[in-house]
Amino acid sequence: MNPQKSYHSSFVLLTTLFFLWGFITVLVDSLIPRLRELFTLSYAQAIMVQFAFFGAYFVLSVPASYILSKIGYKKGIILGLTTMALGCLLFYPAASYRIFGIFILAYFILAGGITILQVAANPFVAVLGSEEGASSRLNLSQAFNSLGTAIAPAVGALFILSDKIKTETEIASLTGEARQLYLATEASAVQKPFLGLAAFIMIIAVIFFFAKLPKLIDETHTGSYSGALKNKNLMLGVLGVFFYVGAEVSIGSFLVNYFQDMNMVPLIRESSVLMKIADTVATILFKSLNGADDKALLGIFVIFYWSGAMIGRFVGSYLTKIMKPGKVLGVFASIAILLIIISISNTGLISMWSILAVGLFNSIMFPTIFTLAIDGIGDLKPKGSGLLCMAIVGGAIIPLICGSLIDANGFKFAFLFITICYGYILWYGYKNSKKLIQ
Repeated sequence: MNPQKSYHSSFVLLTTLFFLWGFITVLVDSLIPRLRELFTLSYAQAIMVQFAFFGAYFVLSVPASYILSKIGYKKGIILGLTTMALGCLLFYPAASYRIFGIFILAYFILAGGITILQVAANPFVAVLGSEEGASSRLNLSQAFNSLGTAIAPAVGALFILSDKIKTETEIASLTGEARQLYLATEASAVQKPFLGLAAFIMIIAVIFFFAKLPKLIDETHTGSYSGALKNKNLMLGVLGVFFYVGAEVSIGSFLVNYFQDMNMVPLIRESSVLMKIADTVATILFKSLNGADDKALLGIFVIFYWSGAMIGRFVGSYLTKIMKPGKVLGVFASIAILLIIISISNTGLISMWSILAVGLFNSIMFPTIFTLAIDGIGDLKPKGSGLLCMAIVGGAIIPLICGSLIDANGFKFAFLFITICYGYILWYGYKNSKKLIQ
């Protein structure tokens, strides 16, 4: 067998995992506006979805690493996929019985599976070929991760947010048969997408079961967590990942509600160009916007936030080759802050497009912070990587803070708080501006 061909096949398989967890991570955002109306939740309560999802990274990153060391990375990937499928299947009873707690449990289990995949897939991609090409391979895989995040908002808008949700008072006023029909329709809108995902995930798990993957190098001598915790720049990078993920997820989670708050629907409907964009996206996904809820129309435009991250990743990959990564990180963080200020200082389309453009400048932040943080730490890199992965819990905590700020003071105040997160990233980039990472 040609080993290069084997590596190529393995790389393709692993890249599907990057796409998959990117797609599902953002699809979670689509349910937040729906659950908020379905259970009459405050913004802080609704964002508990993200708290459960990203909290799994903090709770399970180290245990996942331990499990993988015992059962191996191939079996670990299969375990991760199976866990994800189980989480998806739990959406069926959660929607049928309209129990918010089951939704939260489903999210946690789904994220637990993704955590295992995150810990397993990154080192696999690194060894699938020459050492000097490892960075290029990882960037390419992350680009497909961004492709998943770019597609997910449109899928969520058209398949999860498209029908109108009745309030508890309206549901109570329905007759017995009409009430049961409505509840069944509501449940189906959530159940079908996640049942389809569960089936797709299990197919991938079966493929990995039969796939021949290369064995990883022995990593028995990888330093200690106590040593990693003593590295100042690494820990500052952990905080950088915490703030970055928290800021990115906060904006993505609240975009539909932010646009609703600004009453953007009439402005979009009055624009033939914007409606053409929305109709085109809907047609590609074999759906129609006729009779769809306003959230579906707004949700389609969230695709620009996440697709901006994909485009920016390719551009940023080139910029970090010709410029010092720390400087690029600082510039991108500065522009993100400026765009948020423009958005909260204006209304209408200027406000909408400026906040969507933040996604473009989020693109290089995670890989750049990650690379700067582990640069020069030698055999502590595996432990450092584990700590950086745990910092993804920022996607649970920062959105919860933002949700509370929105409930108390409105969106603009909450988004102003997010600029503090980007301010830290700006400082971290400046601090590491002299490093030249290849």
